[in-house]
Amino acid sequence: MNHIELRDLDDDDLDAIFEMMRDPEGVAMAAFTADDPDNRGAFEAWIARERSSGDVLYQVVTENGGFAGTAAVFTVDGDREVSIWIARHAWSRGVATAALRLLVSREPVRPLFARAAAHNAGSIAVLQHAGFTEVSRNVAYAPGIGRETEEIVFVLLPALDGV
Repeated sequence: MNHIELRDLDDDDLDAIFEMMRDPEGVAMAAFTADDPDNRGAFEAWIARERSSGDVLYQVVTENGGFAGTAAVFTVDGDREVSIWIARHAWSRGVATAALRLLVSREPVRPLFARAAAHNAGSIAVLQHAGFTEVSRNVAYAPGIGRETEEIVFVLLPALDGV
């Protein structure tokens, strides 16, 4: 059985995160990525902004103690949003689902939003397993695939019991 945890990011994680976020298959699945995933300078500037923002919770996902991806909560246009990126070596084993459940349990704000490219069946399934439901779709340019594609917006509403 895999043991999934979230922990704070440290400097030793940066190489693994950079490599994960430039993996061609992962970039194609995520679609809405950095303009140039191979640009280490742009990555370093972006991760520095994420780490210094008091509004961002950026965590490392571990599987049995080893690096398996990242999980984040941040604000976009006043809405709290989650994002999970799992390294390809950890796909299809429930890591994303477990990590998202842990992340959601640490974020008290509801509604909570998430986005996924419409072709990313794995991410869509993970969001649905965690209780997120589709609220809208839009088409935008996706640097990860070099063309416009459909993006689905999901929401996790407050529970009826207030939890």
